[in-house]
This record gives sequence, structure tokens and C-alpha cells, in this order.
Amino acid sequence: MSARFSHRLQVLSEGDNKACLQILHGIEKEGLRVTPDLLLSQQPHPQALGSALTHPYITTDYSEALLEFVTPVFLNPEDTLDFLAELHTETLLKIPPGELIWNTSMPAVLQGEDSIPVATYGISNIGTMKHVYRQGLAHRYGKAMQTIAGIHYNFSLSEQFWEIIRGADGDKSALSAQDYQSASYFAMIRNFRRYAWLLSYLFGASPAVDASFLEGNNNHGLERLDDKTWYLPWATSLRMSDLGYTSDAQSSLQVCYDTLDSYIKSLWQATNTSYFPYEKIGTVGPDGEYRQLNANLLQIENEFYGTIRPKRVVQSGEKPVVALKERGVEYIEVRCLDINPLLPLGIDANQARFMDIFLLFCALQESPEFSEDECKAATHNFKVSVSEGRRPGLELVDGGQSRTLIAWAETLFEKMVPVAVLLDQVNETALYSESLSSEQQKLADGRLTPSATILQTLSAGKSLRQFSAEQSLKQGDYLKAQPLNEERRRYFDDLAVRSLADQTDRETKDTVNFETFLREYFESQEMPECFAGPTH
Repeated sequence: MSARFSHRLQVLSEGDNKACLQILHGIEKEGLRVTPDLLLSQQPHPQALGSALTHPYITTDYSEALLEFVTPVFLNPEDTLDFLAELHTETLLKIPPGELIWNTSMPAVLQGEDSIPVATYGISNIGTMKHVYRQGLAHRYGKAMQTIAGIHYNFSLSEQFWEIIRGADGDKSALSAQDYQSASYFAMIRNFRRYAWLLSYLFGASPAVDASFLEGNNNHGLERLDDKTWYLPWATSLRMSDLGYTSDAQSSLQVCYDTLDSYIKSLWQATNTSYFPYEKIGTVGPDGEYRQLNANLLQIENEFYGTIRPKRVVQSGEKPVVALKERGVEYIEVRCLDINPLLPLGIDANQARFMDIFLLFCALQESPEFSEDECKAATHNFKVSVSEGRRPGLELVDGGQSRTLIAWAETLFEKMVPVAVLLDQVNETALYSESLSSEQQKLADGRLTPSATILQTLSAGKSLRQFSAEQSLKQGDYLKAQPLNEERRRYFDDLAVRSLADQTDRETKDTVNFETFLREYFESQEMPECFAGPTH
């Protein structure tokens, strides 16, 4: 444990400094609507739930069948999960009879690309842009990949927290408070990338895929479990493997999160550099329908896949990189968490508390900028952990040396103990230390991990689709049995009605055609002059 890490902990534990350690949480969770015969729903997003374009909490992701729940920000992780549970209950009562919310990350039974309806958002220009962007994803990566679901964990620390950390470090640089906070979040992100393999080991819950997901792919390298299921025996999260969110085009983006400026430069270049394979797709097809927003390496910044993102709430019509450049990093979004089918919400308070411990540890731990070799090692370690993370004796690369995953994990857990103790003190509880202890048990016995538990059940004779259906039905019944009171029912009913009215309002207020809207959107916020040079 470094002297700086220990000193930061000591300063945070002193007097009124504890009060600044207020963590803000938000969760985004995706889930497919699936019919009783385990196929993707072909029904549109239910109008009773409101507009997917303008509803603040219930929307769709890639597909019309892929729900996305977005919680408000809360201080208490239990409050975040309680709101997420309400969103599930509200939705389960309003989707077509018999439909399930698929409570696993890998999709249900797919019947080819045509069985995956792309999400629509009405006739407004912004709604059309969201739809065309998704059409672009289909042409670039195929639709099957876009049906994979996950959980995004949003995490932020107060401005006062960063001020105290800066004082503890004796930092006298000329950086503004905003720039210091952004630099500190990027240091946190680098540590996250160094240690993200631990999360896939502890929480990975997609060690198998349905056979229909692999249709047409004869080079997947998986093993057959039964005629409907493929798997890898030591896998933790095939969702995050080469089968999931990967792209040959994006592999050219060397984003190692050294600075906010280099990150913005990388994304700006990718959204402004034409890519020949995408030029061949064309922007508009022979029928006059848009195929993609443009032929650039990334259509927009959100197309960049990563395990974690620096974020800033954007203003209407504002590009994410512009928001980051002008106002700095506000929070981080962890994007590598699988849906755990063993839990009603796919995540629980114990996991949320561990995430808080882990992320705060990443924020407090020293974080030098990546060398090229270390950046490659971080990528390698995560890739190995998702495909064979539970393999006995599995070795990762740490500082140029081989080290077993379990030995390295034990070291990290030891370093996280004082972080858990500090969070216990701040919140007047023992739940953080208890969370750390319960997760540490998975190091001694890999059979306790979700991926191992799932494979054990499948090995006993259940296909993945059967297991997933049973779990989804069970968890859905549990959530439907948690009724909303009259006040909460009216609240969600009012939100739905208001969102539909907001969508109509947007549609009637558009003053230009879509072609003009799109051109003005991409031309409205040019690259700041200071970023005109090449990326590095």
C-alpha cells in the first residue's frame, strides 16, 4: 500500500472530511421482451409505458424489444435498486400478456436478423436520428450483437471530495478545479482498466450462449453443451468476449485514458474520419432510406465500445465530447457488468456496495499513465478473464511479470479493506465490510461465482434457453408481487402520458427536414482549435 494511498485514506477519515464522501449512484439496465415461445417480441414498445424517446426512465436500447431502465441518481444504493424494482414492476404489468423480461445478458432464441426489430422513436428529427444510428449499427456489426443486454453502473464523487484529495496530495499545479477533477477521474479509469478483470471473475454471468446466437458463425471456438447451448468451461462473461461487443474497425482506436484531451481527440478523430468498409455500405440506400448517419469510423461518440466511459450530462443537441471538453468529467459509467439471472434485478445491494468499494479504491490508488505495454496488458488481462477467468492457476500480466489471477485478487482485496472500513464509518454500518468478505469467498471457491453456478445448473441437463426462461419467469413473478401503491401508479401513469405529449410536441416543432437537421447537427459544433492536430 503506497504512502499516498494511506495518506488519502487518513485525511478522508478525519473530522468533517467524512461528510464529503457521498457517492451518487445510478443504474441503467437492459432487458429483452420475450414471448412465451422464447422469441423476441415483435410488438412495438407498449404505448402504456409512454414514449421511448422522451420518457426519463423507461426507454429502449437497440431493438424495439430491448427495454432500457434508467434510474435517477441516489445517494443510497438501496434507493437506486428500489426505483429499479419499481420500473420492472410497472413494465411487467403493461407489456403484452405472456411476455417476459429476459433476465440474462445473452439473448433468447433468435430467428435470423429479420426477427430483430430496430427501435423506432417517432417522426421527429431527433427520433429519426436515433433510429438511423441503430440501422447503422446493424449494417456495421449485425443485429445479433445488439440484442446482448447488460447493466451500466454510474458512479460519481462530490466536488468537495476532489478538493480534499487535492489538499491531501499537496497539489499546487495550475490546473483549475474542473481540470483537476477530470484528470482524477481519468486516473480512476486507468486503475479500473488495470483491475477490471476482477469484476468479470466475481460477477460475470454469461458463460454460455444459445445456439441461435451463433447462426452463421463457424469460428466461435466454443464447446457444445447440448444441441441448443454452446459454452466455455471456465468462461465468466462471453458477453464481454470477442462474441459480444467487439469491432475490427474500433480495434484501431488506441484509447488508454491518459488525459481528457487525448480521449476527446481520439473520439473526435474517429467521428470525423471516413472508413472505407462503411463507405461501401453507403449513407442512403437505393430506396432512399438512410442506412447509417455517416461513413465515419464512429457515427457518433456513443458507438465506441468500452468497459468504462467518462461522462457529463449533455445539454439538448450537444455532443458528448463537447460537453466533456467544456465542463469536464462529471461521473463514470461502468459498462462491463452482466445481468445476474440468479437475482430479481440482475444486481443486488451487496454487489452495489462492492462496486462502491472497488471504484473508490480505484480513485484513491496511485495511477500513473499507461505505457504502451501496460495498456496492452490491461486489454489482455480482461480478455483472458472473460473467456477463462475461473481456470485454476490462470495467469495474468502484472508489471511485465506473470501472476495468478487469484493471488493478485487476494492482494487487491487486502488493499480494499480500509476503503470498506471508511465507507462503513461514513454510513454508520458494517455492510461494506460484509460485502467485501462475502465476495472474497469466491476467490477461495470459484464455484460460488455466478458463472460457475449457472454452468453447474446447465450441466445437470438444462439448456441455456430453458434455464433463462425459468429464471426470467421466476424473477418476473417476484417483482410483479411487489405491487406499487396508488400514488406510485399514478406517478408512472402521469410520466407515460406526459412523455407521449412531449414526443408529439417535438414532432410538431421541427422546422427543417431530416437531411438539413443532420447536416446542421454535425456542423454545429466544430472541433475546438486546440484539438486540430493529430491524436496520440
